[in-house]
Amino acid sequence: MFTGLLSAGNSSNHQHTHQNTLKPLALRAFRCQCGRAVFFSNSRCVSCGAVLGYEPSIGLVIPLAPMEGDTWRPFDQPTGLLYRRCANFDTLSGCNWLVPVNTDTPTDTAFCLACQLNRTVPNLSIAENGRLWGLIEAAKRRLVSSLLALGLPVEPKLPHNPDFGIAFDFLCPTLDQPKVLTGHDAGTITLNIEEADDAKREKIRAAMHEPYRTLLGHFRHEIGHYYWDRLVRDSGWLEPYRTLFGDERADYAAALKQHYENGPPADWRQHFVTSYASTHPWEDWAETWAHYLHMIDTLDTAHSFGLQAHQMDFEIEPFTSEALWRSDVGNSETFLEFLNSWIRITAVMTELSRSMGQPDFYPFALPRPAVAKLHFVHSVVQNAST
Repeated sequence: MFTGLLSAGNSSNHQHTHQNTLKPLALRAFRCQCGRAVFFSNSRCVSCGAVLGYEPSIGLVIPLAPMEGDTWRPFDQPTGLLYRRCANFDTLSGCNWLVPVNTDTPTDTAFCLACQLNRTVPNLSIAENGRLWGLIEAAKRRLVSSLLALGLPVEPKLPHNPDFGIAFDFLCPTLDQPKVLTGHDAGTITLNIEEADDAKREKIRAAMHEPYRTLLGHFRHEIGHYYWDRLVRDSGWLEPYRTLFGDERADYAAALKQHYENGPPADWRQHFVTSYASTHPWEDWAETWAHYLHMIDTLDTAHSFGLQAHQMDFEIEPFTSEALWRSDVGNSETFLEFLNSWIRITAVMTELSRSMGQPDFYPFALPRPAVAKLHFVHSVVQNAST
């Protein structure tokens, strides 16, 4: 687990001083050996031309020097670890992640951890599928880097962990299979690759009256279902989950039918983070989980570039411990600082979006019951990473 945004020291007077104690959990700003800024998806420095790669075990984009064959070493380390490029580097995936080759436990695959999660990729003989696959993989790498930074288990389903691992099937509708549903089943996440097409995704978003629909959002939602199975279902978290979110044993198919035929309850904004979260306790968890990952990654990015909530001339009515699930768990003081920083930064980012004529950066409000659920998710994650 990387040094942590949510494992920083507590600040007992943060509501009054707004002094920030949070640090990025997953860094999003990096430096090349030449000193110029480089970014999470970069594979080459545009300033000096240095070769770059992302090292997932330390969460850093590092400059590389060539060695024998197709191996590389960190630019500033003449001895030590050697790496290969992920086998998907030269594909339309464009993966910039690295694979260690001389560790005590060398990998038995040419693919990085993120790419090992793939079970089915689109038919790349169709040109448009290659473009969509590249967008899908970029979003998936962002997701996986956050999961690793949080200290969550990320293990491929195939070939060694069929019961508890993760697998992705990226499918395209065909004449034989005209309908592909994005969803999760026992660790296998299916994604309709048309969700990577901006025009088609926006058409669906508008038809479903959603304020927000993104490729990365799909990944975060569906992986939430996986972690419910992995961290909550057979654990001591199950009963408090039911108290907070509801009983997941309620008829899921009937709940979906009710939602799509009649819409959400009129008062959903007072209880849920999104209207879809009101459908069923499973969907409430997945929507809340996705929001937690939105918050983590956005604040990680802001803090990586030196953007701090306490620097902003924007006052809010801060959430206090009364809004939490339990004030005695989950590093509650630091969670409150994280939450209130999120409110300040997203309020300003929304105004910046409006200044460019773009949709609101964060088109949601957080009612107190949703805050309690976010704190519960946070507590489950903290427990899983210890």
